[in-house]
Amino acid sequence: MDEALDRQVELQSLGAISFLAADLGREGAAAIDAGLKRRPKYFRLKPFTGVPFLMKDLGAAAAGLPVVCASAALPSIPPAEDAELARRFKAGGLVPFGVTTVPEFGLSLSSEPAIGPVARNPLDPALTPGGSSGGAAAAVAAGIVALAHATDAGGSTRVPAACCGLVGLKPTRGAMPGGPDFGNHIGGIAAELVVSRSLRDTALALEHFSGSGEGYFPDPDLDLPLSGRLDEAVTPLRIGIVLDVAEGRAIEPARREAVAHAGEVLGRAGHTLVTLDPARLAPLLADSEMVFDRIICTNLARNMPDLSKVERLTAAVARRGLAMTARDYQAAESTAVRVAHALWRLFDEVDIVLTPMLSGPPLPIGAFPFDHDDVELQWRRMSDFAPYAMLANVAGTPALSLPHGTDGAGLSLPIQLIGPMASDGLLLRLARVLQRAVPWSYRTTIAGLPS
Repeated sequence: MDEALDRQVELQSLGAISFLAADLGREGAAAIDAGLKRRPKYFRLKPFTGVPFLMKDLGAAAAGLPVVCASAALPSIPPAEDAELARRFKAGGLVPFGVTTVPEFGLSLSSEPAIGPVARNPLDPALTPGGSSGGAAAAVAAGIVALAHATDAGGSTRVPAACCGLVGLKPTRGAMPGGPDFGNHIGGIAAELVVSRSLRDTALALEHFSGSGEGYFPDPDLDLPLSGRLDEAVTPLRIGIVLDVAEGRAIEPARREAVAHAGEVLGRAGHTLVTLDPARLAPLLADSEMVFDRIICTNLARNMPDLSKVERLTAAVARRGLAMTARDYQAAESTAVRVAHALWRLFDEVDIVLTPMLSGPPLPIGAFPFDHDDVELQWRRMSDFAPYAMLANVAGTPALSLPHGTDGAGLSLPIQLIGPMASDGLLLRLARVLQRAVPWSYRTTIAGLPS
């Protein structure tokens, strides 16, 4: 914990942490030390005993760490109790000591709120670490922590992971707890877990923090436990591969080639490659963007009656939601069901879909400004940057972003694996095949661990 706190002081210019609670972290670490002396076997059974951790300024909240969604409109009042997911994090041994930077209300794939700080990419501080879990990804990539809380409603875990060369899993809908406060207030498109440096840590997090929620019955195909089975051989699968997009910003050659190479690796491992025409997925992407727009706008309108203290674009999003009718929202819900069904039918033909995660390298700071009222422009910028991100959110399926090499500037070349419901473990095992073929490395060690 001391090393993590020292590292965050050294790297304050990255803007990864928006609220620091050093005393809370030290108290939590001291409690772990005391527990190890009192009940060493019990505490060593926890997957992350004593690991410093950061919560996100969106989603589940931990006691003592305020969630203000990067907005001056919300009071900075630390909750007295943990949300269910935060309780599970702590039960697994994680020790929260701060909150990471997000864009206001998560409305961007960059993390530059007006109230500050601006989150920067450790690989190149002139570039964004992504959003909305941008601060979380920056903190992990810089080695302040080994893993950090992340949420994903339209790519918000996977895009920052992609920007910073990390592992980002959006779990299957319903696998993670959402209460008592977060609930289903954005139509089921959001999921929470972590960004991390390793498949092992992501698998451990999914294994220990998912399931057993009220109303949730784990599918046996989720295949827990995962962490000890990452290296198991995968039965030959049909891998549907998409190299480009039919509409919007084309995938840059280096990122397209990374996807093609990942397909070759899987082909050599015994899997069958099936080329998918981007035009076939284009209607599903467009429908997913419509669903995202209506759910996000109406949710913000419901939760933000006073728009005088929010950023200009945020206010425009809320006004757009206020103008939507019940018929508009019902159409979005019906469309989401059709998207899920169409993707399920695609999984009758292929077992996994392999896509680009980003269309190009991380964008410069300032590429997603909030000083305008054009909501459609903001959504278009997001979909151009991460064209295949929203599909899994709307369909409810798991999706995994992972690095697969670097470009000439040393930036990650990320790819994405999308699978049917409850295939989270399968995605992680396939990712291990890809990692063995193209190993990852990081410029900095994790604070407190040997170099």
